[in-house]
Amino acid sequence: MKLAFLYAGQGSQHAGMGRDLYEDFPAFRAVLEQAAAAVDFDIQEVMFTDAAGVLNETQYTQPCMTAFACGVTAVLRQAGIVPDYAAGLSLGEYSALACAGVFDVQTAVSLTAFRGKAMAAAATGRPCGMTAVLGLDAPTLQACCDAAADAGVVQICNYNCPGQLVIGGDTAAVDKAAAAALTAGAKRCLPLKVSGAFHTALMHPAGDALREKFASVSFSQMQMPVLFNCLGHEKNENDSIAALLEKQVQSGVQWESTLRRLAELGVDTAIEIGPGKVLTGFVKKTVGSAISCYPVETSAQLQQLLRIRKGA
Repeated sequence: MKLAFLYAGQGSQHAGMGRDLYEDFPAFRAVLEQAAAAVDFDIQEVMFTDAAGVLNETQYTQPCMTAFACGVTAVLRQAGIVPDYAAGLSLGEYSALACAGVFDVQTAVSLTAFRGKAMAAAATGRPCGMTAVLGLDAPTLQACCDAAADAGVVQICNYNCPGQLVIGGDTAAVDKAAAAALTAGAKRCLPLKVSGAFHTALMHPAGDALREKFASVSFSQMQMPVLFNCLGHEKNENDSIAALLEKQVQSGVQWESTLRRLAELGVDTAIEIGPGKVLTGFVKKTVGSAISCYPVETSAQLQQLLRIRKGA
């Protein structure tokens, strides 16, 4: 058996996430205490109650999701469950790199807090957004984006799974491309509740900020292969992780290719780490039964997984 850890991206966060894990698992609790020292807000309050209603703001979402992911990883590692490969959707890539030993908890959390602020700043003052397009292939959707380019920037920014793509950019251009997609046969076009056009050229300022930030960050050697969003596979020996992360924030996420590559590598089991089970759905739609995926969000799910693995 070959195992992969898959880390969820932004969008599935919710108030209360991690509270039961914090109460039931000392290893999770220890990680959150480390994460708290890396941010300038009360991370437990935002995750568990979110009284101020800020969890969905990207500068809060990103470090909270990373802390959650690193906490679950620590519990699994303590139980002797270590993956052969790791990958993360967008934001989740930082948790995958932490799993692989590239970052410690505090570095991963502080970097994603910085990334969230940089992405929010890049979107400020420019009407922009993202729309999920269902039931259309990439070449046809690309033609729709090309036809809408006179209205502004619009790009395919997420290749999630067959039949589910996401476009992003200037609002007028995204709306024009979505209308063209419906005419071309798309089943639905769903505007996403996000604060920017992530993974598009509009995030170039965030990429610049990350490049400057990474100059002062220590990147440790990977202890296991990570599949990168902007590649859809493992990096080459000469690829710089910092450069790949800089590119990631402003280019399309190749998640479908990532999942197909994991299947090629012989991965037959995956654990989705993060709130929700979006990635589990992408796995089923992309590689079918070739990879069995187990979502882990709650204490009950984690305890059940540990029992299953202990009996294996």
